[in-house]
Amino acid sequence: MSAAPILEVSDLAVAFRTEEGVLQAVDDVGFDLRAGEFLAIVGESGSGKSVTALTLLGLTRGPNATISGTARFVGIDLASAGDDELRRLRGDRIAMVFQDPMSSLNPVHRVGDQIAEQIRAHTDASKEAAHERAVELLGSVGILNPAGRSRAFPHELSGGMRQRAMIAMALSLEPEILIADEPTTALDVTIQAQILDLLQELNERRGLSVVLITHDLGVVAEIADRVLVMYGGRVVEQGTLDEIFYDPQHPYTWGLLGSLTRLDRPRPKRLAQIPGSPPSLVAPPAGCHFRPRCPHAFGRCGEVPGLEPRAGAAGHLDRCWLTPEEKADKRQAGDRIAPTGSS
Repeated sequence: MSAAPILEVSDLAVAFRTEEGVLQAVDDVGFDLRAGEFLAIVGESGSGKSVTALTLLGLTRGPNATISGTARFVGIDLASAGDDELRRLRGDRIAMVFQDPMSSLNPVHRVGDQIAEQIRAHTDASKEAAHERAVELLGSVGILNPAGRSRAFPHELSGGMRQRAMIAMALSLEPEILIADEPTTALDVTIQAQILDLLQELNERRGLSVVLITHDLGVVAEIADRVLVMYGGRVVEQGTLDEIFYDPQHPYTWGLLGSLTRLDRPRPKRLAQIPGSPPSLVAPPAGCHFRPRCPHAFGRCGEVPGLEPRAGAAGHLDRCWLTPEEKADKRQAGDRIAPTGSS
């Protein structure tokens, strides 16, 4: 993994004008991605994960959208680049696997033709050469009988095969960055594991930089190099996989980890959950967005905390007013967010 970032996002903010008011979907988001790195962005639905990724590709632009900040990729600011420039980059150097492969694939065109179409849109390959490349790509992502499957329509493939086809399409032009937005949604656990193994293999074998978006920390437990935790449109914690799992600093991260079942502990009577609901981003709470759901909130939480480094770990950042000593005391005492209805 290269030490030099190939993507640097700084102060990214995305707002949409709605009938209810201005919705601040992404607020002051910043991170970087290195060549060959596997970065996971986790958080509940509505935390801003997908909007952040879609904005990098220019897919949130519109008359009701306001975008600010920078996202620099090989000297190009993706946040302000023109549509033609983004169209050249999209699919070629930065590719994305969307959440639902059934709605992402055109139901009236054969799978192989859709992959070949992207190849021909960015290269001068002939129709025959593009189709041969599509068959090769389907085989490379583990689809049996790729020549036959390339002639199938999306509804003729299982969910896992459709997701593999989407990954094959994303890899068709050998991009430098692959963004996978909830690639295991609606798949059974066996197929989920296969898709994650495939992403990890591509990351290791090709040196592909991967951004995995998910709501489940358990999904990234063995494959991510670094993790960003988002809540209410903001990054509330970021660090290496070990830092997030073994030394979490933000109460929201404690809640996410507490909701995971542990095989090394007695089976709980009820799974832990974070009380309350995610905030409305049209009228979010003042200060820390997690304040209404946090059992450790106090007066200063009415102010917006900065994303500050943890002492002795410059790359481990969190957005919380609790002091390091207070966090350590609460975690050591096992003072985690309790299941709803517990005493």
